[in-house]
Amino acid sequence: MPSAPDRSTLARARAGSVLPGLAVVAAGVAVAVWLGVLQSVLGPLVIALVLGVLLANSSLYAPALRPGVTAGTKKLLRAGVVLLGLQLALPDIVELGLPVLGLIVACVALSYVLTLQLGLRLGLTRAGATLMAAGFSICGASAIAGLQGVVNADDDETAGAVAMVTLYGSLMIVVLPVLGGLLGLSDHRFGVWSGLAVHEVAQVVAVAGTAGTAALAVATVVKLGRVLMLAPVAALASLGERRRAARLDADQATGTGDGDPADTAGTAPGSTRRPPVVPLFVLGFVAMVALRSLGIVPEPVLETGRTVTTILLAAGMFGLGAGIDVRRLLRTGGRFAVVGALSTILLAGGSLLGVLLVA
Repeated sequence: MPSAPDRSTLARARAGSVLPGLAVVAAGVAVAVWLGVLQSVLGPLVIALVLGVLLANSSLYAPALRPGVTAGTKKLLRAGVVLLGLQLALPDIVELGLPVLGLIVACVALSYVLTLQLGLRLGLTRAGATLMAAGFSICGASAIAGLQGVVNADDDETAGAVAMVTLYGSLMIVVLPVLGGLLGLSDHRFGVWSGLAVHEVAQVVAVAGTAGTAALAVATVVKLGRVLMLAPVAALASLGERRRAARLDADQATGTGDGDPADTAGTAPGSTRRPPVVPLFVLGFVAMVALRSLGIVPEPVLETGRTVTTILLAAGMFGLGAGIDVRRLLRTGGRFAVVGALSTILLAGGSLLGVLLVA
């Protein structure tokens, strides 16, 4: 058993090994936040991921940086998702009314299921298809960050999903205002449609802002209603992973393996890791939503929470990006692109029909 000085020396050595990488992460996050403020198309999370990818695939990524860059990536992402709950106040969402609330639930559920099935049929692993479904149906990169650990997706799958919600969400910034004008949608209807059909919160703001403050206010609340669906979707995904792990255990015990090939794609032989029934970060997210909904959190604290949320998620995304091999991502990116295109069309078309019927 090491003596106290030995333990102290080991602790200092471990801290020293991660400090260079942590300094690089801090610099990357600072640049990502700064660039995110300068424009509205790409948010800080996506920029941080790209910066991480650029670093990892350059000669600048020295071995001494790796421990600090990748340290705590998943923990940072989940902490950011927990604090994301402080942005959601249930009374604001309830004020949308039952028809719009029902439309939010229906669009998220249908988009999630259809995107998941499209992904599986077009050759994505279950983890990759799940990330695409979460990103496109709920809240883009934040949802992908939340589900990444639940389904044990690798960094390339995460990057592929983030790249697609960025690409198609950015296209929607151009397409939706044009279609809204051609269809003659009112500000209210256009706001609801923007909140339902666009992937990232920043992209929703960019789209709805073209129609004025009334549309922007509605779109933002509708989008936050979709973000709220992250908790039940993550819990259901976790339950699904537990059932899949139990089935794999049973197959190994009996020597059979007749399950869906997608169940084992991307899973290491003998790996039957079972996530908790309800992931801890989901409970934290719900707790933050409840706290915000009570109306007792001062505005300065909420503002600080928004900033810290962005920093945590951006730091986690930078770490994810640093684990991505661009050449391997390019080889598999075509399937992600096709799934993303189909999912975007289905969500935009289905949500428009719903808006015309009930909003």
